[in-house]
Amino acid sequence: MTRRTWNLAGLLLGLWSMVAPGLLAQAPAPTKRSIETYTVPEVTLVNQNGAKVNLKAVLESGEPVILDFIFGTCTTICPVLSAGYANLQAKLPVESAKVHLISVSIDPENDTPKVMRDYLKRYRAKPGWDFLTGRREDIDKVMRAFGAYIPNKMAHYPLTLIRDRKTGKWIRLFGLMSSSEFIEECRKDEVL
Repeated sequence: MTRRTWNLAGLLLGLWSMVAPGLLAQAPAPTKRSIETYTVPEVTLVNQNGAKVNLKAVLESGEPVILDFIFGTCTTICPVLSAGYANLQAKLPVESAKVHLISVSIDPENDTPKVMRDYLKRYRAKPGWDFLTGRREDIDKVMRAFGAYIPNKMAHYPLTLIRDRKTGKWIRLFGLMSSSEFIEECRKDEVL
């Protein structure tokens, strides 16, 4: 090797030693799981078909419910969460088809019923997955009630909530999960 090649190799190794720790530090953290009690606010939202939905009645129906917070133009976290919902629906056994998936918009100014319908169509959503929007003050109430409030949609984080039908408590899953991890969590929590 020439002296120039050795200098280039040394430079690259030096750069790698500075960059590698940062890359390793960005590895996804494991999902944080906790059991929480939430009080669902009395709000009426609108689904992807334009129908009014009493959120409290839907979330406390006694059927299995999974909740997340997304928005239709998101290109980061929301597609991962939605892919998890789509894969869950594809793998649901017939006897578990009553799982109600709820996505609440964190961008009600832009997430109209048409935008939400198109979004669900993109993920081949089946009946049982509803995308809800509403007035900003109602959306903020819901987000605050579930400890998910953020003032800027671009700062949102990966959060999935599963309602325990027996206790009424919520399993709070904070972090990104693969579809298989999400399905395993649903099995563990007896949603499936």
